Amino acid sequence: MKTSDSVKNLLEILGYPSLYPPQQQAIAHGLLDGKNLLITTPTASGKTLIAIIASIKAFEEGKKAIYLTPLRALAAEKYHDFSIIKQLNGHVTNINIKIASSDFNSSPKRLGEADVLILTNEKMDSLIRRDISWISNVGLFIVDEIHLIGDQDRGPTLEMLLAIIRKISPRAQILALSATVSNSEEIADWLRCDLVHTNWRPTQLLEGVYEGGTTVRMNGGNKIKIPGYSNAALEIAVDSIQNGGQSLIFASTRKRAYSLALKATEIVYKFLNKMEKEKAIRAGRQIRAKGEDVELTANLSEVVFKGVAFHHAGLGTSAREIVEQAFKQGIVKLLVATPTLAAGVNLPARRVVISGILRYNSDAGTNLPISILEYKQLCGRAGRPKYDDIGEAIIVGENGLSPTELYEHYILGEPEPVQSQLMNERALRIYTLSIISTIPGLKLEEIYTIFGKTLSGQQHNKTIMKRKIDSTLHYLEVEDLVKSKNDRYIPTNFGRQSSLLYIDPLTAVEFKKAIAMSTQFKPISEDGVRIHTLAFLQLISSCTDFYPKLPMRKRDYELITTYENQMNGLSCEIGDFEYTRSLLALYEWIHEASDRNLSNRLSIEPGDMHRIVENAGWLARALYQVSKLLRRGDLLKELSELQIRIKFGIKNELIPLVRLKGIGRVRARALYDAGFLDLKMVAEAPEAKLSSVSKIGPNLAKRLKEQLKKEPFLTSSA
Repeated sequence: MKTSDSVKNLLEILGYPSLYPPQQQAIAHGLLDGKNLLITTPTASGKTLIAIIASIKAFEEGKKAIYLTPLRALAAEKYHDFSIIKQLNGHVTNINIKIASSDFNSSPKRLGEADVLILTNEKMDSLIRRDISWISNVGLFIVDEIHLIGDQDRGPTLEMLLAIIRKISPRAQILALSATVSNSEEIADWLRCDLVHTNWRPTQLLEGVYEGGTTVRMNGGNKIKIPGYSNAALEIAVDSIQNGGQSLIFASTRKRAYSLALKATEIVYKFLNKMEKEKAIRAGRQIRAKGEDVELTANLSEVVFKGVAFHHAGLGTSAREIVEQAFKQGIVKLLVATPTLAAGVNLPARRVVISGILRYNSDAGTNLPISILEYKQLCGRAGRPKYDDIGEAIIVGENGLSPTELYEHYILGEPEPVQSQLMNERALRIYTLSIISTIPGLKLEEIYTIFGKTLSGQQHNKTIMKRKIDSTLHYLEVEDLVKSKNDRYIPTNFGRQSSLLYIDPLTAVEFKKAIAMSTQFKPISEDGVRIHTLAFLQLISSCTDFYPKLPMRKRDYELITTYENQMNGLSCEIGDFEYTRSLLALYEWIHEASDRNLSNRLSIEPGDMHRIVENAGWLARALYQVSKLLRRGDLLKELSELQIRIKFGIKNELIPLVRLKGIGRVRARALYDAGFLDLKMVAEAPEAKLSSVSKIGPNLAKRLKEQLKKEPFLTSSA
């Protein structure tokens, strides 16, 4: 099949009469000839289709394509977008598309079977450390959101990943994508890419600043009249809704997002027709049915009933997905979100309202104005392709800030240039060890060379860079993570394992020292077995890799006595002990606290709890592997059980039961309370008796009996 036929067929499937100008320019610059390209065009201007076209070409040439994205939500969205490839020529093709992130786990070998791989940057980085053989057959690397190289947290991973890809796959095509890169020529030069830059977008973007009273000054000199009500951001958003559009308000905090959504309900509800009201009620009920049993879910469903929603990282996965789908379908007319949405899934609106330009900066300990780059990312959501001719982005200024200054700074200003973040201590620790582990036997000058080919090497003083690398190597040697032999650096077993575990070397060292100290403390349970549960959770939740670290509040300290009493008053410390709300949440979680309990007692929302559990599970696995490497067999059983407890949120007694497919914390507890204390009892019980257990029923009871019959080893190993 010729590539031109593939592209034509693809456009027919998508309903496009022709390529967008940025797509035409990409092809003209050698997209289909294997040229490295940096594409910088506005949001919704067709970058994903450019990536799909390039992937089809790679597939036709017998090469793999990898799409790299910074967020799991974006990975899932791109996997859905790329699935269209399977429908080429009106029938399902044999193109194998796979996705992998911490939410979609798959072995490196199985991933190697894919023709197109959608990966988070961290997943790709982890795979490269494992020396995957199929990397040599990758002909195309698509790098989305390339501007995030300048992000303090995510930037170093992406930057080093690109440097290593260029070293181990020098012939592979690189296709870098972004909506906003002011120093695009510098980035293109670093990547050895041709630059394709255009300001074309399918909907015209108008930007403005609310001037107080009733007017918004838009670029182009025109003004919009806004009814003067109690809240400017709300009324600017509603003004668009009453004219048939959808609006998106960016609020600085979760509390503010809910407050604005609640205030908007009675106003927005008036603009819903009968069918829209019915759909809104169904969406709200769906949130209650599938969401977590917490006040947050109830609040969300109440506003969705009225055609409004809020969106932030505290929402559980199911609630967040229902809101996103409802907004895409036009059921939700007004969405109030924290800025995290701007870097997430694509949810455009006719009018985007930035309700304030101040954000809390934890490093500074105060509110600071957002960057121009962040503003441009926010306003990139304005305008729904195929629905709107124009998109509008409007800033509501803070008290004391001049509308004219806001207009000149944000609307007329250029985004800040992308600057490397690789030279911070944490990034250097992680990636110096990673390089040595991935390519053992490097000389010092070769390490300098690899770092020299990063964006940091291009932007920073070489002497200072080398000095920092030397200091990092000294730390890694002192802590027995690497060693120099015959003027070459190689990883120790401890260093190699730390790199494969994908943890900060500092975390690995903290784990190692804590494990060594554990012999000094001998907490004993009632059956005479050492227990370190609370201490292990403290070690995990306090290490440099753990996130989110939620600080204690005054009332939280009253709970500590309860936890210590639950530990029978025994000392179980490993190192310096420090309580955090995240630690308390983990301890509550593995003692089967409900979502409502965690919310009421600790004010921890489902989305935050999901991240706490996910990160704790990863770090518990790492702690187990470090203990195994250090031959601490006396700790392995407890650490193995702790991993299961963290994953399912259960007490020790339920561990055997959750080995069954389809059995989680709720069903395991129901079985246990009904007298089924282990798998042998489940296997020997009559199917009818099993099906009578709450939450089980006849269908699941039958599947459980069949599983135990096929896998009898479960009962012997339980």
